[in-house]
Amino acid sequence: MELKDSAHGGREQKKGSPLKSLEEDLKMYNDPIREVSDEMLDAMLTRYPIFVAHQHEVKLGEIILDHRELGTQWTIHASTLEEFIEKKVILPERKAYFEKQYKDPRKYMCLFVIVPEGANFVFYPYK
Repeated sequence: MELKDSAHGGREQKKGSPLKSLEEDLKMYNDPIREVSDEMLDAMLTRYPIFVAHQHEVKLGEIILDHRELGTQWTIHASTLEEFIEKKVILPERKAYFEKQYKDPRKYMCLFVIVPEGANFVFYPYK
């Protein structure tokens, strides 16, 4: 499955897109992200784990994969729907809509991908 940027009408990105490099990093990050997601679900910390993917500095969630340490291009933070609401990234009145759109966290990682043009949620299947 190829990542698509829904901020641009769902069109696939041109060569050189940051989403191409994210897709490459996700191949390596798959198992650690799945492990953290499962731990969050099993500990009942949340029913909605969210992983923030970025290439800059972000104050959202806890860092789990640092691109500087791993020699990759993307850093990943683990967060939750609850934190997104608390920090008003998702407005409280949009919570039910988000929950309805959220895919099975045992099968898909929920990524909040931040790029210079903006940010979007992407559900990416675990391998």
